[in-house]
Amino acid sequence: MNFISKTLNYSSPFNLKLLSYYERSGDPLPAPVPQIADQTMDGFLFTPVGGSTVSTTGRRHTRQSFGVDLAPPRIVMGYWDVPEGTDCVEKTWIATKLGTALGLIGSAYHIVAFQPDTALEAVQRAASATVTMATMGAIFGMTTCLTAQAREAPDDPLNYFVGGCVSGIFLGARTHNAMTGTTGCLALGTLAFFTKAGKMEGWRLTGPPKL
Repeated sequence: MNFISKTLNYSSPFNLKLLSYYERSGDPLPAPVPQIADQTMDGFLFTPVGGSTVSTTGRRHTRQSFGVDLAPPRIVMGYWDVPEGTDCVEKTWIATKLGTALGLIGSAYHIVAFQPDTALEAVQRAASATVTMATMGAIFGMTTCLTAQAREAPDDPLNYFVGGCVSGIFLGARTHNAMTGTTGCLALGTLAFFTKAGKMEGWRLTGPPKL
């Protein structure tokens, strides 16, 4: 019998509801889906079609391929959840989304503080700021990841300094101002460096100190 190793989380409400439905209704499951024989506190007892009873315990187990996809939904990962120096496309995409969000928020505050004369001017301001921040986020994410791969030091905060510095240089080029680029390189590079260092060492801005 062909078995496929796959992790199934029985704590998922959807999975439990689907299994409970078949158990109560008594409807036949299409082959090669196992027929549910019993449910225990530790797990489930399955009687595969044309096979012997299979017992599974705990929340994770190796199971036969189901005709219905009972796998839990894909977990949306954050920037820190992706290992440094791996999956540069994913990290760049996450950084781009963060930059876009910051651009939208920043442009909204700027429009409220300095109200434009026309609605078109407001849209142009918001679009310009959002695109700039999104691009800076993409540059930061990709540069940081590629630097980690090239230096073979994925957790070195220096990679974040390089990413922040390159983002600052882009800002200077965007504004056609060398001083803005230089200041942005040093400021964003330093901020990124200490952000990564603080993440590694568990620095906290609020809350009681760790003893």
